[in-house]
Amino acid sequence: MSPKKQYYEKTANTIIANLENRQMKGWYCEDSAAAVKKVLELVPEHASVTWGGTMTLEECGLMDALKKESYTLIDRLSAKTPEEKKTLYAKAVCADYFFMSANAITLDGELVNIDGAGNRVACLCSGPDNVIVLAGMNKVVASVEEGHDRVRNVAAPINALRLNKKTPCAATGRCSKCQSPDCICSQIVVTRRSHIPGRIQVILIGEELGY
Repeated sequence: MSPKKQYYEKTANTIIANLENRQMKGWYCEDSAAAVKKVLELVPEHASVTWGGTMTLEECGLMDALKKESYTLIDRLSAKTPEEKKTLYAKAVCADYFFMSANAITLDGELVNIDGAGNRVACLCSGPDNVIVLAGMNKVVASVEEGHDRVRNVAAPINALRLNKKTPCAATGRCSKCQSPDCICSQIVVTRRSHIPGRIQVILIGEELGY
């Protein structure tokens, strides 16, 4: 095992122990294939599943895997009308499993996320019976403060560019705490513990994934 992989594994073990202290479960997977396999072990057949906006799920191959299984997929982006979108969102809130990534995860086991509309962090906080967070080790930070800096000055500018948003950070690469109509930083949520023991499960992946 390379020194980098050893570092990832040892760091992940520290985070997982701290997640347990915060009533969250954690696992470390060396690569994306192992992470997808772990998810399929955790989620029973015919469960209803949904997800928040995330590049990590696409990059690790989970989205393709979910579509091949016997799950009931709730995809709000498939809605063709505002009414259908509202109905799908109501179903998503009541899903068996909600998948997402995190914008940052601290060594102490806290999750830091930033959101525009808020649907992603809303389902993290409450609603779906189970939340599974997949995150590459590039998301690890030392503290909540460093997490805030990462989401504002790394994740947000890249996502603004991905979504073709006309924000100051998309132009400069740095957060200006804007009030732009295109701002995607309406909600910043720090998850310091799971109110329901084991509801939030975190799979750390020994790769660089997402933003």
